[in-house]
Amino acid sequence: MTEADHHLSGALTPSGHTLVSRVYYEDTDFSGFVYHARYLHFMERARTDYLRLLGVEQGNLAASDDEGLLFVVHRMEIDFKRPARMDDILSIHTHTEKAGGAKMVLAQEVRRGDTLLIAAKVIIAVINAQGRPRRLPESLADKFLTAI
Repeated sequence: MTEADHHLSGALTPSGHTLVSRVYYEDTDFSGFVYHARYLHFMERARTDYLRLLGVEQGNLAASDDEGLLFVVHRMEIDFKRPARMDDILSIHTHTEKAGGAKMVLAQEVRRGDTLLIAAKVIIAVINAQGRPRRLPESLADKFLTAI
């Protein structure tokens, strides 16, 4: 990963990961607020970059051995607190609450400055290429847990 790539991926922090993103016209609906489903995009990008900065390459994991190892969203709980508008600068914060067995639990927040807009809990299932549950290897769990 180049320095430019690293910068685009946000930053690891003592409490997890932060990604900064601007709200564009395409993110909004007729009201001028961010369309509710667009928050999923912001949070997905943040989770992907969190993995990237932890050195977890999802493409390599999928082809890592005979079984493969994949992460899929199993469940998501989202509390919509306040809306964002076009041109707002958002900070998407991600941190690991649990990593082990066949799942991970990540907490995410979307903020505009100090204002909490979205709070989410994301349960990630760890599966093999056939879609069956697979244990998260300890070495990977450790990467996520040391990021707490």
